[in-house]
Amino acid sequence: MSWTWGYGTNGFTDHPLPAALDVLQHHGYGAVALTLGHPHLDPFAADWRAQTQALAADLRRRGLRVVVETGARYLLDPLRKHRPTLVDREAGSRMAFLRRAIEIAAVLDADCVSLWSGVVPDDVSVDQARVLLEERLLELTAFAADASVTLALEPEPGMLVETVADALALRARLGHPANLGLTVDLGHCVVVEPAGVVGALRAAGGLLRNVQADDMLPAAHEHLPFGEGELDLDAALSTLREIDYAGVIAVELPRHAHAAPELARASMAALVAAAERTATAGAAGGGDSAGEGPRSSAESSAARISSAPGAGPAGAVGGGVSAGGGPRSLAESSAARISSAPGAGPAGAAGEGIRPGRAPVLRRALRPRNLLRSRTRGPAGTPLDHPRHRADTDGCHPRPAPVRLGGARGGARPLSAEPFAPTADDAARAAIIATLADSGADPAVAVALYRRGDDAERRGVLRGLDALAAPAAAWREAGLELVVDALRANDTRLVAAALGTFAAEHLDDHAWRHGVLKCVFLGIPLSVVSGLEVRADDELAAMAERFAAERRAAGRPVPDDLLLLRARERA
Repeated sequence: MSWTWGYGTNGFTDHPLPAALDVLQHHGYGAVALTLGHPHLDPFAADWRAQTQALAADLRRRGLRVVVETGARYLLDPLRKHRPTLVDREAGSRMAFLRRAIEIAAVLDADCVSLWSGVVPDDVSVDQARVLLEERLLELTAFAADASVTLALEPEPGMLVETVADALALRARLGHPANLGLTVDLGHCVVVEPAGVVGALRAAGGLLRNVQADDMLPAAHEHLPFGEGELDLDAALSTLREIDYAGVIAVELPRHAHAAPELARASMAALVAAAERTATAGAAGGGDSAGEGPRSSAESSAARISSAPGAGPAGAVGGGVSAGGGPRSLAESSAARISSAPGAGPAGAAGEGIRPGRAPVLRRALRPRNLLRSRTRGPAGTPLDHPRHRADTDGCHPRPAPVRLGGARGGARPLSAEPFAPTADDAARAAIIATLADSGADPAVAVALYRRGDDAERRGVLRGLDALAAPAAAWREAGLELVVDALRANDTRLVAAALGTFAAEHLDDHAWRHGVLKCVFLGIPLSVVSGLEVRADDELAAMAERFAAERRAAGRPVPDDLLLLRARERA
């Protein structure tokens, strides 16, 4: 096995921590999931650092891995369970707790800090909760990155982030932070995951940083010992083998502390038996996945590739399938039409076009005087229908003709001295996009040029959207998809290009406000934001105020542009 069996200390609340560790080692566990708070490690104790350093030395001596859990029930409010959360209006104590958890994880050299979103309170709308969560997670991921700590967001039944698909979508909106992964509770999958435990784990793929193990019944979010619910433990472990999971799998039975030693023994027996069954089945069946026929190595690793850290959202470079097999993006659903768009020319073998989920390199020159030309000859002068060029890397699928969005000669120079000013290349590419739109071309052409383009080409497409005075509905839909995608990135030039006149006129309030705050977070001057004077509102000022307060609480400087946003509203 590549993973390590663990057990959560929230199931040992009647044991002092050293005694709990003794029991776990006695039953063969190699890891502990440490829930901060009473009675084991008070994160707000005056000597918390000394206690943590002593615990780190003890864990090293015992050879135990550790993950830090933050589900303490009444640590922050003795009257309200788990409150406040990251989606409450006032969450100062929750943010302080999570920052301290990150500091403790750094001392312990923990695999990760596991955290969750929270249940949306009555006085907060879902849209407001999303804004609050995104602001605070941006702050926490930055704080954790400074401490070299990994965070793992756990979907919880009934919370704002309830499923793996919710967590992946949130991570994409945040720009795919490299140090933000996922926690998956196997029991939760029985209750809320549409594709069950196998689908949830495959969707998490290479982003999975922490696994909690327990049984559950479909109708109730209640952690049960193995065998008392409907979890297919064998299928779960088979899938974890399939995605090469190498972290901690920790039993989570927080309401069973009265029988902790016996349940630790029984849980280990159940886990080992399931692991042995799945290992035997895998060896006998040639690596077939649970409940399915044989899968090729490319198929079995597809989920890992598409969701690996930094891989980008589904439908970005390389395509891919969105978590849970949901609706495809405009780029994916339109890809097959790209080869037959006006002026596109041939695209490999007849009828194939561009296949969603593949990654053809669209890099051929696309000049203002020759808008879209397909390459008709290979590198050695052979026609593209020659067998040498007909197959993709697996030797089976035709490769579409490469296309590229070119620029202007000497076009890397900015056209003005303003920060993030467009370059001559940007202007040339923008003219191409505007000409395509004016000529009635399929917007899938622009989507493909953005999706398969380099950073400069993507900026050119975004600048081209700004040149569209009254875009047709299809172009508006495609443009919004690309602007939202750009605002997920951490490339400052791309984010700056995304907040032009097209975004000012067409982007919804939630996404636009989030983009403005992202500029502040990335150090992009607000002078790049088109329409700021018109669209700035009370909600944006309130977001800026919360962001500033949280930075002060963390001892971090408050950017001048945050003060500008607040002063604008006061004026």
